[in-house]
Amino acid sequence: MKNYQLRSSILDLLIRTEKDAGFSHLLIDNEIKSKRIEHKDEKLLTEIVYGTLQRKLTLDFYIDSFLSSKKKIDLWVRMLLRMSIYQMVYLDKVPDHAVIHEAVEIAKKRGHKGIASFVNGILRNVQRKGVPDTSSIKDNAKRLSIETSHPEWLVKRWISEYGYETTKEMCEANITRKVQVVRVQPLKISREKAMEQLGELGFKVKTSDFSDQGIIVEEGNILTTDLFKKGMLTIQDQSSMLVGEMLEAEPNMKVLDACSAPGGKATHIAEKMENKGVIHAYDLHKKKVNLIDKKAKELGLTIIDTNPSDARNLKDVHEVASFDRILVDAPCSGLGVIRGKPEIKYNKRESDIENLSKIQLEILHSIAPLLRKGGLLIYSTCTVDVEENEKVVQRFLESHKDYEIDSSFFENLPTSFRQATGITELGFQIFPQDYQTDGFFLTRFKKIG
Repeated sequence: MKNYQLRSSILDLLIRTEKDAGFSHLLIDNEIKSKRIEHKDEKLLTEIVYGTLQRKLTLDFYIDSFLSSKKKIDLWVRMLLRMSIYQMVYLDKVPDHAVIHEAVEIAKKRGHKGIASFVNGILRNVQRKGVPDTSSIKDNAKRLSIETSHPEWLVKRWISEYGYETTKEMCEANITRKVQVVRVQPLKISREKAMEQLGELGFKVKTSDFSDQGIIVEEGNILTTDLFKKGMLTIQDQSSMLVGEMLEAEPNMKVLDACSAPGGKATHIAEKMENKGVIHAYDLHKKKVNLIDKKAKELGLTIIDTNPSDARNLKDVHEVASFDRILVDAPCSGLGVIRGKPEIKYNKRESDIENLSKIQLEILHSIAPLLRKGGLLIYSTCTVDVEENEKVVQRFLESHKDYEIDSSFFENLPTSFRQATGITELGFQIFPQDYQTDGFFLTRFKKIG
């Protein structure tokens, strides 16, 4: 693919992500699968799209410093400047003069000579003068917001919850790329055997502390391997794997996964159960339920019974005290997975967090009667917000005296996590900077009455 065509495709993806609030990873995946992108260009496309999105506010700060007035720029022009400056400042692969040339060519074809001249002027200034320093911003929260490209309201919120240093570390972690992690299907292959085969293929891998099924892939594309294609490996983040481990589901149990799609945790639980027993897995939309079925089929798992349903209505579907284990991986703001889905931080509002915490509590209230006495319930989210995590747990316990935090949860955590800074009496908050993984929260309740 010619450079112009590649950059034009990148621009289209960035515009669609911004205008339609689309998920970048899905748009990139679809673009690659469409075969319009040559294999040699896939990595560069991914790097520019993710990098531009991750650093959008920083890039806008740079752009605005070179504007003679605060006139409005068309979205496509601003996006073209963002992706071009990103390459000039953060990447070494393409010379500045080539980046500028391609940007001007795109501006000519999509706009007119005046826009091309405007784009050329901004980028030449960046080339000559470099980008402005953020040290002139005296307010700590605002400066951190610009430097790490997180909305100022979010930075201030996290500072109030965790303090400046933890917030800074979290924001900085969110603009880095994390390594790929896979989970072995132990009914098909052992972790040791899988690692041995990957090593023979030239992969650089190591074990994960989060799960005895987890493998961290430091070098190599797992999607190209027969191990992946034959359902011996599946991609899953380490934090997510910890849920399946801590649920402690055993063969022949009856398990409820109330908010299951896309099925990573349900299939992990099925593997821990040795594909014996039953898992009732639900999600709100039929389309998402199909993803659970697809993943289970790929991995050769047959005990997962799926249906579309609102988790808040499941008390009308199942009998009281009918489950040995329940997982509520609740719908949340997703503020823990910003590193892989950078657009989340720009699309969320503070009111979303408040609304989601109410839904999370409603789901727990509805699900609570379905667990048998002595049974375990895991509550988890992929966010780092206190309102959706510790406060939801606290409110649930206040209104459900037949539940308590399972004290053995903390003893059962992998040894390397037992002294983690994110552990409180209410659960385990995993920060993205701690283990190079997604931000995540989980806790385990036990039914005592």
